Amino acid sequence: MLGPSLSSETLHTSCVAKDGAALLISGRSGAGKSDLALRLIDRGAVLVSDDYTLVRRVSGRLLATAPLTIAGKLEVRGLGILEFERATDAPVCLYVDLDAEMERMPEAGETIVVAGVKLPMVAINSGEISAAIKVELALKQFGLKPQ
Repeated sequence: MLGPSLSSETLHTSCVAKDGAALLISGRSGAGKSDLALRLIDRGAVLVSDDYTLVRRVSGRLLATAPLTIAGKLEVRGLGILEFERATDAPVCLYVDLDAEMERMPEAGETIVVAGVKLPMVAINSGEISAAIKVELALKQFGLKPQ
């Protein structure tokens, strides 16, 4: 986890933006970050970054973008690395943790601090068919509002 004094960092996360609100998708290698990002893109999200995301704190908010070497690229297992439309400097509004244990009835208000910014956090099982829908619902229910 990042400390509050850091103002920028490179995270091992994928990131997509839906209606201008970015969400960071965190998980170990093989946890389904890219696959969940692809399912969200299929539902209207735009790729920000796959597998590694640059975040920087600006005026108390986090902005996400891709490292130049992977900008606009998404690994689709079985097909390779494909080009996608991409967003830059997307305001981060939600942190999705694919490694955390998912509770049936979680307590509201789970958060994580990234580069000194407190973000709402949800645990999602990326293998569930409804994972992308759950992420969208979490963004609406708990996510910060993009400014």
